[in-house]
Amino acid sequence: MTPAITVPDELDAPEDNPYGPYLTLDRQHWASLAASRPANLDDATLERLRGIGDPTNAAEVRQVYLPLTDLLSLYLERTGALFSASHEFLGLSGQRTPFVIGVAGSVAVGKSTTSRLLKELLSRLPSRPRVDLITTDGFLYPNERLEREGLADRKGYPESYDRRRLLQFVMDVKSGTPQVTAPVYSHLVYDIVPGETITVSQPDVLIVEGLNVLQPARRRTDGTTGLAVSDFFDFSVYVDAAHEDIRTWYVSRFLALRETAFRDPESYFVRYGQLTESEATAIAIDIWNRINGPNLELNIRPTRGRATAILRKGPDHQVSWVRIRKV
Repeated sequence: MTPAITVPDELDAPEDNPYGPYLTLDRQHWASLAASRPANLDDATLERLRGIGDPTNAAEVRQVYLPLTDLLSLYLERTGALFSASHEFLGLSGQRTPFVIGVAGSVAVGKSTTSRLLKELLSRLPSRPRVDLITTDGFLYPNERLEREGLADRKGYPESYDRRRLLQFVMDVKSGTPQVTAPVYSHLVYDIVPGETITVSQPDVLIVEGLNVLQPARRRTDGTTGLAVSDFFDFSVYVDAAHEDIRTWYVSRFLALRETAFRDPESYFVRYGQLTESEATAIAIDIWNRINGPNLELNIRPTRGRATAILRKGPDHQVSWVRIRKV
């Protein structure tokens, strides 16, 4: 079995550098910033939005995600005002283009739940914006290509994605193209679904969720750099936690899937469905130590400082403090 990775984390203690780029707010302070309006998410809605093993409850929504939604509402309003003012100055006309939010973080950290909650809460703002959510899984190369190029064990690493196609998709949406399509990924078969697409039609807000959405632009062979997906974000969120906590959540999720999705005959992972708990735990730890853990430390966590907001979770999966970029 591959040895576990132990990585020190400079964000374990939320001390602030007064000249640093972030303002850190503890849970109590952050919760106090929420507007008085209720979240109005019932138990059935929360159950639908939560990922496997995610304990997010109504209190978490009210104390963490409602303040974040209110902050995003301010960004939406001010960005819209700037768009109108600049177009008036330039003598231009045209519909405002979508406000794009990036949500990044490790496998099993809860970024999918965060993305779905933001979609739900933003769509309930008084202005009732139309919000779409896209995940970057659809831009993974098909398994056949990953295997052909020796990338099967690096699925989720930056090089396993069709980054050019993802960039073009976000550029097209951001520029106001009437209809933009994206490929569809099936977690059941663990591959791209041939011929199936999802269409995005000029939403007010687009949320782009993925492991590597905050990656900077790649350097070309001639030393120049191009554009990155994150260049088109108006706001970005990094969902964070200590390495060992995420590893524990990953193993727990793997064991839960062993009792559910892995039992489906169509599942790519059906071979894991009949494992004993100890066998499944050993495999999950090995996959984490060989693939997901290194990807987190080499590719995902280094992009954390590019986010507008960092949500830091404790061992109980609850957000304990929030950092907001101030410069």
